[in-house]
Amino acid sequence: MTEKDSNFVSLEERFALNQKKKPKKPKTKYEFVLDWKKHGKIIGGVFLAFILIVIFLTNMYVVREGEYKIVRQFGEIVKVVEEPGLGFTIPFLQSTTTVPKYLMNYEISEAEINTKDKRRIIIDNYAVWKVNNPQQMISNAGTLINAESRMEEFIYSVVRTELGRLDYSEIINDENSSRRSLGEQITSRVNELLAADSYGIEVLDVRIKRTDLPVENEQAVFQDMISEREKIAQKFLSEGDADKRRIEAETDRQVREIIANAEREAAVIISEGEAEAARIYNQSFSKDPEFYNLYRTLESYKATIGEDTVIMLPSDSPYAQILSGITP
Repeated sequence: MTEKDSNFVSLEERFALNQKKKPKKPKTKYEFVLDWKKHGKIIGGVFLAFILIVIFLTNMYVVREGEYKIVRQFGEIVKVVEEPGLGFTIPFLQSTTTVPKYLMNYEISEAEINTKDKRRIIIDNYAVWKVNNPQQMISNAGTLINAESRMEEFIYSVVRTELGRLDYSEIINDENSSRRSLGEQITSRVNELLAADSYGIEVLDVRIKRTDLPVENEQAVFQDMISEREKIAQKFLSEGDADKRRIEAETDRQVREIIANAEREAAVIISEGEAEAARIYNQSFSKDPEFYNLYRTLESYKATIGEDTVIMLPSDSPYAQILSGITP
């Protein structure tokens, strides 16, 4: 069995060697055409698959958060996609346009307007807006740039009208109530104009960033502002002086009332004290009338005799003897 296997292997090896030594026959023209057709079908299939993949990818669109996808066919809007996800268009017939859904900020060009009191001022403001109906926006405005241009025209017109009804002092004074609602009035009026023309956009807020004066008017306005502030300061000073005088008068009246009440109470106390003292004196003096007479005499001397008083007394008078130290 082993010998047959070794012989069989040797025969196979010799056959393989013979095959290698034989020269290859050149392909005939018919065989070459068959090979080219076979490879051409493979290449064509790969190319067709590549074309299909390209068409598939170019007609696939992605809707992201915060945007609309507008699908057009021959320029006409056929669909508006709002929800995020994937979508497909018909090849060679449809195209897509992206419109933002989020809030946008638009810086409005500076404009010079006249106030009610004939002052020229330069207004710099901005608007916060969004697209709420992309189909109307595309149909009537065409592009976002055109929509912004129309919005700016309306805002300028409304701002000029509203500020033209106010004096310059009302515009720059934040404490004035009419100034506070100015932005709301402008926003409401601009939205009415946009809705009337169906532009599909909405203005959420219009704010004035800066209010400047033309160079030639600055000094005059500054002087007016200084004069106005001086009037206000003088008014405060006058009111302060009036309050001061009123407070001082009220204080003086209260002081006089307090002093009068104190003096009245003191007089009552003094009279009560003197009455009590007189009662005590009477009670005491009634026990020794001679001492009382002496006390009254001495008290009278205190009231009548001063530093320059000269008294002429006879030498034998009891009083003179007492003053001279002579006692009976």
